[in-house]
Order: sequence, then C-alpha cells, then structure tokens
Amino acid sequence: MSSSSSHRRQSGLPRRDFLYGLGASLGSVAFSSMMAAENPLASKTAAVPAKAKNCIFLMMSGGPSHIDTFDPKPKLNELHLQEFTRQGESKSAMESGKRYYVQSPFDFIKAGESGADIATNWENLAGVVDKICFYRGCQVDSVNHPTAMYQMNTGNRFGGDPAIGSWVTYGLGSINQDLPGFVVLPDVAHPQGGAANWGNGFLPAHYQGTPLRPKGAPILDLKPRSEFDRDHQRKNLDLLSELNRTHAEQHPGHDELSARMSAYELAFRMQTQVPDLVDLGREEQHILDLYGVGSAPTDVFGRKCLMARRLVEKGVRFVQAYAGTWDSHDYIARAHGNLVEQVDRPIAALLLDLEQRGLLDDTLVVWCGEFGRSPDNGIRGGTAYGRDHNPKAMTIWMAGGGVNAGHTVGATDETGSEAVDCVHHVRDMHVTLLQLLGLDDNQLTYFHGGRYKQLSQFGGTVIEELLA
Repeated sequence: MSSSSSHRRQSGLPRRDFLYGLGASLGSVAFSSMMAAENPLASKTAAVPAKAKNCIFLMMSGGPSHIDTFDPKPKLNELHLQEFTRQGESKSAMESGKRYYVQSPFDFIKAGESGADIATNWENLAGVVDKICFYRGCQVDSVNHPTAMYQMNTGNRFGGDPAIGSWVTYGLGSINQDLPGFVVLPDVAHPQGGAANWGNGFLPAHYQGTPLRPKGAPILDLKPRSEFDRDHQRKNLDLLSELNRTHAEQHPGHDELSARMSAYELAFRMQTQVPDLVDLGREEQHILDLYGVGSAPTDVFGRKCLMARRLVEKGVRFVQAYAGTWDSHDYIARAHGNLVEQVDRPIAALLLDLEQRGLLDDTLVVWCGEFGRSPDNGIRGGTAYGRDHNPKAMTIWMAGGGVNAGHTVGATDETGSEAVDCVHHVRDMHVTLLQLLGLDDNQLTYFHGGRYKQLSQFGGTVIEELLA
C-alpha cells in the first residue's frame, strides 16, 4: 500500500511530487484514493493475510539484560571477575580501565512444557511461557539510548520517522472511530528521545500516538466545562469546522489543519467513551488482583497492562506501554530484581486475561528493550556488578496472534556477547511484526523527501522461524 501524490496535484503540491506520483503502481493509486477519503483513520483491508488485528508493545526502556532474564550463560560462572578484553582492543584502551566478566546474580529454570529458559524471579511469567516465542537473534546499530530507542520504535536511529504504531494505523486505519488508533502509556518521565518515540514523523498528523498521562487525568480537558452541554459544543465545532474548511480550500496541501479538524471531532466523540474506558474501578476485583492493581510494587505497571487490554478490547489498533529504566550499569541484582517484581505479575496477567477473553489469538504482544547488555563491566564498589550496553545481543519475545508459541528461536554465543544463530537486524523484526498484522513493508510506503519511504528504511526479510 503506497501513498501517491498524483491525486494531490491540484492541491498545490510541487511539480516534482506530481511527476513521481505519475509513476506510481496501481496499488499506489488505489491507496491514494482511500487516503483522499474524508476519514483517513477509516478501517482498511489488510494487504496480506493477517494473524493479528492489533498489537500491545511492552517497551522496557533502558535495555534489559538478556543474560539475566531469558538467556542464561553458565560460562560466566567460570569466568566471573576474570579480566575481559575485546578482540582488537588497543593497549591504551585496556590500560584506561580494566573490565571483568560478571556472572548473573539470578538462578534459572526451564519452565513449561517447552522448557523455556527463564530466571527464577519471573515467578508469574514462568507459568505462561508456553504462550511465548523467545527470540535471541536480534541486533541493532547503536549503543546510545536515544538513538537505539528511535531505531527500535521508528526504524531510524536518527529520529524524525514515524513510529511503528503510526505505520500500522496508516496502513490499517482505526477499528473504533471514537478512539485513537495508536495509544501510548508512558512513564512519568518520558523515555530517552522523548515523544518522538511515538510521533507521526513525515506521515500526516492523524497517525501520531496519543499518550495517556500516567498521573491525574489521562487526557487533559477531556471533560467540558459545566456551562457547556453537548449541543453547545456541537454547534461550536460545526462553526469551527466551517471556518477551517474555508481556510483549507484557500491553503490546500496542509495535513496539519486536516489533522487538527479531525482531532477536534475525535475529542468530542471521546468524551462519551474515554471516561468509562479509563475507569479501572469498573473491573471486577479478581481482575484487579490478577494484575496487581492496588498492590505494591505492581500497581503502576499493572494499571498499564490492564488499560492495554481494555484499549484493544475497545478496538484501539496499537498500544505501547513503557516500563523502565532497565539501564543497570551497577547493582544489577537489585535494579533488575526490583523491575522484574514490578512487571512480572502484570505481564503474565495480561497474557492470561487476553486468552480468557478470546483476544490473544487476535492480539500480538511484543516485549523488548532497545538493546541487550554485555557480559562484562568495570567493577565499582566491590559487589556493585552491572553490565554495559550491547547492540549485538538481546532477547525479544512475542505472544499471541500468529507467533511460534512455545519455542525459543536463535542463540547467542557462550558469554552472551553476540547473536550467532538466526541473526537478523531489527529491520527484519519490524517487517515480521507488520506481516503478522497483515501489512507488507514493501507496499506500506509514503512519498517524502523525494522518495518512497518505509518502516524498514530500505526493505527487510520476514523472520519465518517466529511465525506459527
């Protein structure tokens, strides 16, 4: 599904855009006419057979350690505190600061009928591992948090490109026209790189993520002032729409105005749905208990996971929930231990709840960070062992719609330094995610900056081993 600019020639777009558009495929022309429709978020037909219709993306920002969660390395027990040097590292670099191998502070078990490797502090997730496909072969390009976050979330480590959720809603539209198609559940402090992690980039503004505030009112000013009833609001919006439409006719080709007009209408419709949707008090007590809502330390992420289920249940296409930060350069036993305690129960509850409601088959659940961790670190303060950033090895797992559940795919070397089996760049992970949702990365393009752009940047390969 490509977006052509030929249909917008009369809207004042540059001549070069028009000429490029003339060469568009029939698929491009067809999609262009769809995009020209009054509602750009109208639900669209999948380009390829879809295994899932929506996605919940659990983002563990900061880089969780694969070695201390789902990829045990017994070799590190032998090498613990032995000096570590990277192959080809200069003498001056070695002398500037010695580094040492660090064993995991966590024990591991083989859980479920699949015998999946999992650290013992994942007590709840261990009970649902047979629903999960663990992938150990993914690699990224950057060791810096902001650029790695951008690459994981948008495909481009330099920022400015559309987020995955934006691409998905661009390609498939929104299931529920009274709610945003792409919703984000951030932490109080935004992740490194900020809101650009869920921005629309060069796509029209309709496709940007809508963040729900983690504290206070999820959306500011959603409830109208008491002196304005809905009839009054409707008349105001009708007048505003008429004025904006006149302005748009005089200044064609401005997506921002069209998006703002749509946003006003969506906000009006959301007033009837969102208050009930975000009221977790409507859930039965056993469901709140399942997610750990109301209990420390699971309350915060439990609310996000429960909210994610409620959102996809109501037809939101893509939900991203953040939990962090996992950037454990020291005291990894304490840091990762505390974080696992916060997310383990809610994540397991999410998978169980989705399955019990018949939603798991249609919902793709993804768990990842922006990169993995190294098997070594400098030793600071005796037992303050931690790990550095590692773009060459990480664990990502998926559950739900169409994934190869109950399997572990790929492998890292004996110390967890680098992926060595079923190795794929993150672009292939993105292509696979789109495929599961019924989208072809090579067709899901948008003309910008003189060329057609896509999530993978320049194409990728579906990781067939991850598919059921």
